[in-house]
This record gives sequence, C-alpha cells and structure tokens, in this order.
Amino acid sequence: MSEFQMPVRVYVEDTDAGGIVYYVNYLKYLERARTEWFRDRGFEKPALFRDNLMFVVHSLNVNYHRPARLDDLLQATARVVQVGKTFFTMDQTVRRGDELLCAASVKVACVSRDKMRPSAIPEDVRRSALAVTE
Repeated sequence: MSEFQMPVRVYVEDTDAGGIVYYVNYLKYLERARTEWFRDRGFEKPALFRDNLMFVVHSLNVNYHRPARLDDLLQATARVVQVGKTFFTMDQTVRRGDELLCAASVKVACVSRDKMRPSAIPEDVRRSALAVTE
C-alpha cells in the first residue's frame, strides 16, 4: 500500500507555553496530508465539490506517542487502507525521522452538500483510492 508523505515544520503558533505541539494541531497536520493526498492524485478542492458532493471526517481514533517541539521538521503521512461505496479509511501518522509521534485511523465519508447524507464516491476518486490499496 502506497503511503503519501509531506513535510511539516513546527512553528510557535503550533505550540503551548512549553514549546510542545498542542495536541489538536496534530489533527491539522493530518488534515493537510489528506488534502495533499487528494491533490497529488489530481483532485483539487474545487473539483471535489462537483456534483454537490464533499468529503467529511466521519470518525477518527488518535494515539499520541511522543511530543513534537518547536522547530521540529516532521513528516505527516496518509495511506488508504479501506474503500467503501461512500467512505474510505486512512491510516495516518506524524513522525520525526523514524520516531512515531502520533498515529490515527480516519474514516472519511462522501456526503451530499445540500442534505449532508451519504453519497457514492465519484468513480474517478474511488479508482484512485483503490489503486493505492493494492
């Protein structure tokens, strides 16, 4: 399974008074990695909103292992592990070199923008997601 990676630098705005990354900011790093995963496959944000559809986080499970600190250079990753008709699941991490800092499983659902009801993932997006799970 192919893993998408992107660098993330820790800035002052990401940290608490002790210079440690505030826990919720890891979710922002993971969101950026998912967004860039889409972009890397040729799906810009406006294209994802076509046909009255959008992708939303349905659920996530996060485990924090080690703290990141001011000015650290991190890697945020995204790897598709399951694709359904209306959702896909990604395993995601934030690492500092080989050191695991944060691991998450994120379920992303495709919904209609007007009614916020589950909708089938567009076939081109689904094919792209399936291609990386094989």
